[in-house]
Amino acid sequence: MKKLVFPLLLLSFSFSVKAQNTFSKVSKILKKETLAQAQWALTQDPITVTAAQCERSAGGLHDFYSEGDYWWPNPDDPQGPYIQRDGQSNPENFTAHRQAMVRFSQIIGTLASAYLLTKNEQYVKHAFTHLRAWFITEQTFMNPSLLYAQAIKGRVTGRGIGIIDMIQMMEVAQGIRVMESARSVDKEELAKIKNWFAQYLQWVTTHQYGLDERDAKNNHGTCWVMQVAVFAKLTGNQALIETCKNRFKTILLPNQMEPNGSFPLELRRTKPYGYALFNLDAMASICHILSDKQENLWEFTLPDGRKLHKAIEFMYPFVANKSSWTYPKDVMYWEEWPVAQPFLLFAYQQYRQKEWLETWTKLEHFPKTEEVVRNLPVRNPVIWLK
Repeated sequence: MKKLVFPLLLLSFSFSVKAQNTFSKVSKILKKETLAQAQWALTQDPITVTAAQCERSAGGLHDFYSEGDYWWPNPDDPQGPYIQRDGQSNPENFTAHRQAMVRFSQIIGTLASAYLLTKNEQYVKHAFTHLRAWFITEQTFMNPSLLYAQAIKGRVTGRGIGIIDMIQMMEVAQGIRVMESARSVDKEELAKIKNWFAQYLQWVTTHQYGLDERDAKNNHGTCWVMQVAVFAKLTGNQALIETCKNRFKTILLPNQMEPNGSFPLELRRTKPYGYALFNLDAMASICHILSDKQENLWEFTLPDGRKLHKAIEFMYPFVANKSSWTYPKDVMYWEEWPVAQPFLLFAYQQYRQKEWLETWTKLEHFPKTEEVVRNLPVRNPVIWLK
C-alpha cells in the first residue's frame, strides 16, 4: 500500500495545479461581468414555486410543476389530450416554476462566484435569503420531489422525464458548497438546506419516476447521473457518488457513444446540434465533478478504445466552425447555439488544449435566450473550478 502514496500525491497535486490555473484564467475573463451581475442579484427578492400556480397541476402550493415542452392542443379535439410535436416548444405551457428555478440558480451561482472572487460576505448573506425561502421558510419552501414535472394535459399528471428540470438546482448546490465555510453562514440553516437535498436524493433514487429517468437511454439518463452527483457531493453521500461513477463507466459511455465519439440518440432528434451539445456538456460535467485523486473519469477507457475524449474530438470542430455541421439543422433555436459550452472549459482543464479554451473565450458566456439558458445548467464556471 505504501507504494501507492507517492503516485496518489502526484495525481492530487496535478489536479490542484490544473484547477488553480484554469480558475485564474477564467476569473480574469469573467470577473467584470460576474460582479456586475452580482450587483443585480443583490437587489433581487426570492421568488419560489409558491409565487405562481397552474390550475392544471395535480400538486399543491409547494410542489414544483411543469409541462412537457413539445405537447400541444389537438386541433381536431381542442379540449382533449395534448399531442406531440417533437422539438417544437408550446409557448402556452406553464413554465413559471421552471423560470423561477432558473432565476434562483442564476442568483445563487452569481453570488457564489462573486464571493469567490472578492471574499465579500454580503454576497453570502443575500444568497442565504434566497436559500431560506426555497428550502426552509414554511410559507415559501419547495417540496423535495418532482412528482408533477413535465405533465401532459389529458395524459399524465407528471413523468419521470420531468426530473431533468432539477438540473437547474445544480449551481444552487455547488454555490452552497463554495459558500458554506463563510463566516456569516448559520450552521443550523446550512444543515436544514443540506437535509432538503438529502431528502430529494432519497426520492429520486427510489421513486419510480426517478428510476425511469435513471434508466433513460439518452440525455435524460446522463442528466440523472449529473444532478445526483452534484447533490451527493453537497450532502457527502459517498455511496451515491460511487453509484454515479459506475453508471458513467458501465451505462452512459458504453451505451450512448459510438466509436467515432457521436451520440446517435441525440443526432436523431429534431434538434440534433443542440442535443449533441447538451449531452456532451452533461458527460463532461460528470467527469469534472466526479474525478478525484483516486479515479480520473476523463481517462476511463472502454475495451474498444472509447473514452470521452473522442466525443470532444467529434463535436469540437462543429463548435469552432458551425458551418461544417454535416447533420440536419435544428428545427428551433439553430442560430442561438453554440455558446461558451462548459465541455470546452472542463476538457481544457484536463487536457490543456489551448484551442478549446480560446474557442470558449470567444463564445457568449452569459446568454439571454431562455431556451439556451435552461439547457446550460453550468452557467457560472467560476464556482466549478475552485
